[in-house]
Amino acid sequence: MRKMDEMEMSISLKAIKCAWTYTIVFLAVWLIYNFIHTGNMGLAGFLLITQNFVLISVQFFLKWKLGRDEK
Repeated sequence: MRKMDEMEMSISLKAIKCAWTYTIVFLAVWLIYNFIHTGNMGLAGFLLITQNFVLISVQFFLKWKLGRDEK
């Protein structure tokens, strides 16, 4: 397996961003629909909250690690 060049990396990151956005929109619509009909958040709410928590946590950790390595 070879290392991706800059163009392939850019394409891959854009595809991941589009897939992530689709997932967030789908979960938000599911959450709203489920909340209106049942009155609770259910699995969609749990997935939406935990997915964004993981994203923010990993970004925070990687920025912290990068900042620590530069010193």
